[in-house]
Amino acid sequence: MSLHAELNTEAVLRLQAYRRNSIISSLVVAFLVIILICLILGIFLLPPLFKETPEIVVYESSVSEEVQEVQEKVQRNVDRKPSSPSSSMTKVMVANTASPTTIPVPEVDVATPSLDFGDGADFGSGWGDGSGTGGGGFGNIPATMKKRCSQEDRMSRLKEMGGTPECEDAVMKALRWLKQTQGSDGSWGNADQVGMTGLAILAYLGHCETPASPEFGDSVSRGIAYLINNGLQNDGRMTVHPLTSIRWVYEHAIATYALAEAYTFCSKMNINIPDLDTITQKAAEHIMAGQGESGGWVYRYAPTKSGDNSVGYWQIQALKACSHTGLWPESKFNRYARKALEWLDKAQGKNGAIGYRNDSKKSPGLTGGGVLCFQLWGESRSKNARAGIKYVTQNQDFKWGEASSNLYYHYYNAQAMINHGGKEWEEYNKVFRDELIKNQRPDGSWQQDMRHGPVNVHMATCLATLMLEVYYRFLPGTGSAN
Repeated sequence: MSLHAELNTEAVLRLQAYRRNSIISSLVVAFLVIILICLILGIFLLPPLFKETPEIVVYESSVSEEVQEVQEKVQRNVDRKPSSPSSSMTKVMVANTASPTTIPVPEVDVATPSLDFGDGADFGSGWGDGSGTGGGGFGNIPATMKKRCSQEDRMSRLKEMGGTPECEDAVMKALRWLKQTQGSDGSWGNADQVGMTGLAILAYLGHCETPASPEFGDSVSRGIAYLINNGLQNDGRMTVHPLTSIRWVYEHAIATYALAEAYTFCSKMNINIPDLDTITQKAAEHIMAGQGESGGWVYRYAPTKSGDNSVGYWQIQALKACSHTGLWPESKFNRYARKALEWLDKAQGKNGAIGYRNDSKKSPGLTGGGVLCFQLWGESRSKNARAGIKYVTQNQDFKWGEASSNLYYHYYNAQAMINHGGKEWEEYNKVFRDELIKNQRPDGSWQQDMRHGPVNVHMATCLATLMLEVYYRFLPGTGSAN
C-alpha cells in the first residue's frame, strides 16, 4: 500500500510563483554579468579603434635629395664610433710597374720631380684660419683651425682674403666629385692609392668635412679607415708600394699628414676611430727615424748627407700636423724641424730659389714649398723666407695648360703667399684665382696636360681644391700656420 501526499491548490500556486521569480532573477543576473563583461572588454578594445595610426616615412638612399621633409641632424656631442677597420678591408698592393702618369726618379739629381709625387701633389699645413660645413662640437678645436668650420666665418674669411663666392662653389663641386669617385674600399685612385686617399682626406678636412659631416661624413670615415687598415698591415708604413720603391716615402708622408689632421679633429670632437692614434704615432716615428744626417729626406728613407726637397716638404708638413695632435709634447719635433730648416738654408740659392736638391737651378718652382716650411716652424720673417717670397713674386705667372700653371708648384706658392700677406699676396691671388676656377671641368674635377706630361686627374683636383681652400685654411699676414 502506497501513501501519496497531495498539495493543496494554494501551495501549488506559491511553488509556481517561486519558480517564476527564480528564473527571472537568474536572467537578470546573467544579463547584468554580460553587460559588465562588455564594459570591461570595451575599456581595453575601444581606444585602439579611435587612436590615430602614425604615418610611416620611408627613405630610400638611392633617391636623389630634391626635397627633404625632415632634415637629418647630426648629434654634436655624442661619440661617433666607426667600425674598426677589418683585416680584410684593404689588401696591400704592390706596384710592379710604374704608373703611366709618373716618371720614376732615380737616386740622383734631376731637373723635374715625379709628376705624381713631387710635381703636383704637395699641400699646406692645414692649420690656418678657415671654415667648413662639417659636423659640430668644434669648441675644442685649435683656434687656427676652428674658423674653417663655420659657414659664416668661412665666407667672411673668403671675402676678406680676396676670394669670391665662385671659389666656394668650385670647392663644393670638387668635394662632390671626390665623393662620387671614391672606391668601394674607401680609397681613391688607380695607383698610389694611399697617397691619393691622403690627398682627398686633406681636401675634405680643409673644408672641415669630418666623419660627423652630414654630406661627406661617410666618405671621410671610409677614407680614414682605409688608411688605418693599410697602416695596420704594414706596421705603420703607409704605402701600397714595396719598401724598395722610390715612391713609398711620398705616400707615407701624405697619409701621415692626413691621419694627423684627422686625429686632431676627431679627438677634439669626441669622435673615436679605433687605431687612429696608434697608426698616426707609428707613421710619425718612421718619418723621424728616416731623416738624414743633412736634415733632409730622400727616397726609401735612405741614410744620406743630401736631401730631396720634393720628398722632404711632405715630411716637414706631416711632422707639423703631428705636433698639433697632442700625442707627443710639441717640443719633441723641434730638433727635427731645426735640422730640416738648416738643410733648406744650405739648398737655397743667392736669388732666393730653393730647388729639387741642393742646386737651386733645378726645379726652382719648389721655392714656395721651402718658404712654407720656414713659415710652419716659426721662421716666417727669416731672410730665407723673405728671399723666397721675393723669388716667387718675380716668377708667379699662371697660364692654364702651360708650364707656368704647374699645380704642384703653385699649391705651395698659394700657401706661402697668403701666409706672407700684403701686396705680394694680393698680386699673386689675381694671378691664379680666376684662371683656376675657369678651368674646372663641369663634373667638378681638374685635368692638366702640360709639357711634362699629363697630371693625374685625382691629384690635380685635390691640389686645386686645396689651393681654393687656402683663403680660410690659413692665418693671413702672420706667416704662421700653427
